[in-house]
Amino acid sequence: MSASIRFLMCSPHHYDVDYVINPWMEGNIHKSSRDRALEQWQGLYQIIADHATVDLIKPQPGWPDLVFTANAGLVLGDTVVLSRFFHPERQGEEPHFKTWFEEQGFTVHELPKDLPFEGAGDALFDREGRYLWAGYGFRSELDSHPYLAEWLDVEVLSLRLMDERFYHLDTCFCPLTDGYLLYYPPAFDSYSNRLIELRVPPEKRIIVDEPDAINFACNAVNINRIVIMNRASDSLKQQLAHVGFQVLETPLDEFLKAGGAAKCLTLRVTEPVLTEKFATVAYESRTIKLEGHLLDSGLINRALDVITDGGGSFQVLNFELGVQRQSTSRAEVRVSAPSHSIMEEILSQLIDLGAIANPREDQDVDTEVVVKDGVGPDDFYVTTIYPTEVRVNGDWIRLQGQRMDGAIVIGDTAEGAIARCCLLRDLKEGDRVVVGVDGIRTVRKADARDQRSSQEFSFMGAGVSSERRVELVVEQIAWELQKIRSQNGKVVVTAGPVVIHTGGGVHLSRLIREGYVQALLGGNAIAVHDIEQSLMGTSLGMDMQRGISVRGGHRHHLKAINIIRRAGSIAAAVEQGILTSGIFYDCVRHNVDFSLAGSIRDDGPLPDTHMDLIAAQADYARLITGADMILMLSTMLHSIGVGNMTPAGVKMVCVDINPAVVTKLSDRGSVESVGVVTDVGLFLSLLVQQLDKLNVPQAVR
Repeated sequence: MSASIRFLMCSPHHYDVDYVINPWMEGNIHKSSRDRALEQWQGLYQIIADHATVDLIKPQPGWPDLVFTANAGLVLGDTVVLSRFFHPERQGEEPHFKTWFEEQGFTVHELPKDLPFEGAGDALFDREGRYLWAGYGFRSELDSHPYLAEWLDVEVLSLRLMDERFYHLDTCFCPLTDGYLLYYPPAFDSYSNRLIELRVPPEKRIIVDEPDAINFACNAVNINRIVIMNRASDSLKQQLAHVGFQVLETPLDEFLKAGGAAKCLTLRVTEPVLTEKFATVAYESRTIKLEGHLLDSGLINRALDVITDGGGSFQVLNFELGVQRQSTSRAEVRVSAPSHSIMEEILSQLIDLGAIANPREDQDVDTEVVVKDGVGPDDFYVTTIYPTEVRVNGDWIRLQGQRMDGAIVIGDTAEGAIARCCLLRDLKEGDRVVVGVDGIRTVRKADARDQRSSQEFSFMGAGVSSERRVELVVEQIAWELQKIRSQNGKVVVTAGPVVIHTGGGVHLSRLIREGYVQALLGGNAIAVHDIEQSLMGTSLGMDMQRGISVRGGHRHHLKAINIIRRAGSIAAAVEQGILTSGIFYDCVRHNVDFSLAGSIRDDGPLPDTHMDLIAAQADYARLITGADMILMLSTMLHSIGVGNMTPAGVKMVCVDINPAVVTKLSDRGSVESVGVVTDVGLFLSLLVQQLDKLNVPQAVR
């Protein structure tokens, strides 16, 4: 027996499952046998008492979970950080534990009342005493960790829990003597697993499989070379025996009904203090401000989800609710993260939502100089589709050339500083590139209460007639097209060869002739198939009138390519009278610019096709500039590429028979997009019909 090691336990005389505050309790209300629980507790008590000293705290009626003393607090030397329970069902335990600690002569530290921390259930010392592993995510808040570092003078390593079954750190993580670690990696996020791997060498990491994990094998009591647990598989026992540990099993299934086992039922109250001082924590905190229709638009929820999903935590410092329908709301939120890199990622996403630094934290952007052409600094800020401003010399200036996935270059002119968006490949040695997230904000329109949200119109959807749903969105798009044309605006179409296969080519040609389209983007294929149809009446060898394959038709597309190559270009074929109809004929005749981007699978290609993809991207970007609307017609890759180049504020309509394509485009981050899940030929037919209803077509130019 090691008299120098002491544990605190509490008899289960008032134990029961009286409520549900974790997944293990569900379905177990009042289904625990108190007699059997007492028998199992005594079995655990006896094993521990044979190897260490056990102190007892008196059980209290009305507090059934007092038996789980691991959550009393966190002890180091003669200092204890008292728990602040997350759930009201356990908060009444706090004064009983506080009294016991004070009677034993401990110095008691108490966290702020609104800052949850559940003691040694979520904070476990490395058994070598080098640092403290601290969990957060379900019961304890990340913001408690700096307090632990300061009060206990220890290095704190923050681990984020991801699986609600393992709601406390000690349910899936057990540091052992001599630096070994018993743990269940799927319970943690990737950052936490990486941190564990950096601190614990492979030969000392003992990974638990799910069957052992759900039997709470990690919820074990370690006394020197003895490991006491509820149950372990033969393979786990062999792993532990191989590195010199003896496993003592004692059944605790009555306590599993409440989500606890051996470790939960004990608190080690003799943790030695090392002479070295380690009061550090890889923790960062920043304050951000949000403004808009935060509740109605869901913006505040999205922002808080970004924080928690990204591995951080938050505290709402101030919230001012708009008092009238048109009024905006304001929120001030403190964001905490376990590392600088995670904080940077969270803040980048919050900036995308329109968050800005608290005015007290306003500062200019940080920049680093490019030392090699086409290579940015490690921490360069990546732009989004939203209008962005950067703070330079105390002034906010608007970013020029806004687009997604670029860097920000700061330059100087006679009129002052400028900021421009620059693709990574276009960076030049000596450019000053913005790094980090300080001094950056996006300019977002306040989300109006009545604003129509992005949505997908499914042709085969349930509820209202699916055909009518497509007709409704077509009516809206036709109205927008008519308005843009009347204002001499700009509509860009990105189209794939499916437009031709579904019979939509004739309708797209009409839109071009009647002045609704100002630029056309696509790949080699749409032009080849359109020209094949115009010259030979087929598309990929299929007779478009009769819907049957034509003998030798599989060669038609190559013949079409050859004809255009002989002419020299599509425009030359039109001028020579070779090409007399079709989409690209109408583009040439009505001065509608087009750009074709090639790929590795292209036949030919046509002489107009850009096989230099960098040149193709630049040409696409040129034609997109100034667009009011972009119609994306059944071409996923070209549509996503165009979406990445397009700044916020441009209306985008994506039409595809495949819902996954529509969803993928909407995932690119545009809030101005509408998805239409339907046949593109049908869509174009309905669109021209609706335009006919709206107005008499203008004269052909």
